[in-house]
Amino acid sequence: MFKDSARGDLNGFLDAGSHINGELQFEDTFRVDGTLTGKVVSEGDLVVGEQGKVDAEIHVGRLFVSGVVRGTVLASKRAEFTAGGRVYADVETPTLIVEEGAHFEGHCRMTPPGGNVHRLPVGGEKVSS
Repeated sequence: MFKDSARGDLNGFLDAGSHINGELQFEDTFRVDGTLTGKVVSEGDLVVGEQGKVDAEIHVGRLFVSGVVRGTVLASKRAEFTAGGRVYADVETPTLIVEEGAHFEGHCRMTPPGGNVHRLPVGGEKVSS
């Protein structure tokens, strides 16, 4: 897995061939190798495996992507996109790591470490400063 990814035990796993549509909440770490559509809310770690596909509004502590992510991402601690990972999202995080071979298409807003993460605009709406 990732060098600094395990904050705690794996709470859940969505295997390849499985699909969830709705809101996912978990405490420590959740891994997606299937398809997840909707919203993810956690202070923990979301790991999107090589076969994983997530199309969601994501609010997590740390995000690790080896698969495909679309939507918006608010990672309060860190977002990491590994070689082969594909991210089509607006991302807000204090730490962004994009490895060689990863694809990132979207906007990124860097926040101060430990600072407040602000809500990203959705679908062309305006956010005041």
